[in-house]
Amino acid sequence: MVFRGGTVFDAVGRTTDTADVAVEDGVIVAVGSDLDGDVEVDCTGCGVLPGLFDCHVHLTMSDTDVFRVAQEPFSLQFYEGAVNMAATLAAGITTVRDAGGADLGMRVAQERGLIPGPRMQVSLNMLSQTGGHGDPWWPSTCVMDLLPPHPGRPPVVVDGPEEIRRKVREFVRAGADVIKVATSGGLVSSGAGPEIPHFRDDEIAMLVTEATAARRFVMAHAHGEGAKAAVRNGVRSIEHGNQLDDETLEEMARRRVWLVPTLASGLGLRQSVENGVTYPEHIMEKIEQAEANRSVRRAVEAGVPIAMGTDAPLYPHGQNLVELALLVEEGMTPADALHAATLSAAELMGLHETLGSIEPGKRADLVIVDGDPLRVEGLGERVRAVYQDGRAVGVRPDPSGPAQSATSAASFSNDASVSR
Repeated sequence: MVFRGGTVFDAVGRTTDTADVAVEDGVIVAVGSDLDGDVEVDCTGCGVLPGLFDCHVHLTMSDTDVFRVAQEPFSLQFYEGAVNMAATLAAGITTVRDAGGADLGMRVAQERGLIPGPRMQVSLNMLSQTGGHGDPWWPSTCVMDLLPPHPGRPPVVVDGPEEIRRKVREFVRAGADVIKVATSGGLVSSGAGPEIPHFRDDEIAMLVTEATAARRFVMAHAHGEGAKAAVRNGVRSIEHGNQLDDETLEEMARRRVWLVPTLASGLGLRQSVENGVTYPEHIMEKIEQAEANRSVRRAVEAGVPIAMGTDAPLYPHGQNLVELALLVEEGMTPADALHAATLSAAELMGLHETLGSIEPGKRADLVIVDGDPLRVEGLGERVRAVYQDGRAVGVRPDPSGPAQSATSAASFSNDASVSR
């Protein structure tokens, strides 16, 4: 198969050029001019991107209404997750890192082709200290949890290095591909705000040591001093990362610790308030404080590696690419924003040898978009087709119409100007 005449985004050089992309047995075999193939996909006037990444999603969650979740049947979350996976894939996101919710079974179902969706690394849930961001205890003494434990998603509240050692091993046993921890409070939660650091150095160091022994990375929900402690003790990425001081950013750049800003989540919270959703006064104060103390622009200037993540569903699943324009607003070039969603994200997740760029030898995850791929504003609305391993898995024949599911290149050929 040859993708003919599109504007190809080179994630290595962060440039674009007109080229053909040849694919054989799900692998890119050549990028160049006048390439041959049994099937041709006419990409004239279109951009050709590597499969995109979202490094922070919650696929089993469709909103953050804890009262709704508490009244839903247990297994409904997995059916909602399947819908959210399909919407995410149709948006051009072919790989995700689930930051809490999805379990091993969901990843295996996608790998076996039982349900369409992006490739997944799963964290299962977020480790939390007592009274921390993942402790669902409320002042009323009610316990209401957005991500309640079940056999595939262990409980998360843990204190002290030895408890943490055991908990990391429990999560690895349950199938976690990455270990997530909250080293500070959060915005919309019952616990302390983002200015309060969680866990001590010996606890974070133990967590990283045990995760590393199991060949897992650590992602840290973190702001302020909690982020500084996480960086000091060897985490792979800081999630959200508001209120980061210059010392923390310098250390992140020096140690090559990623920032996953999830700007879309802030946009989603602002829009929900504008649409009449009400939050308690103390939560509104935390939201306003976080919005006033975003660190992305200074992180870009400091040379901190950035990877794209949205925190969907705080901004809806399937609208993930809005994050690209938000990154540009914070000082990134469009090419750098696309790099954050491709090769940088692949490196964060340890997948850069096989994914993240359009190069010979890499898996043929490709996204076809109408127009210039560097025009990131509204890019999600211009996704024309999505491929995983050279197979069409999402098709939008009419750029203004809804994405449709597809199971083969043949089904794509009926709608997308393919000649044989």
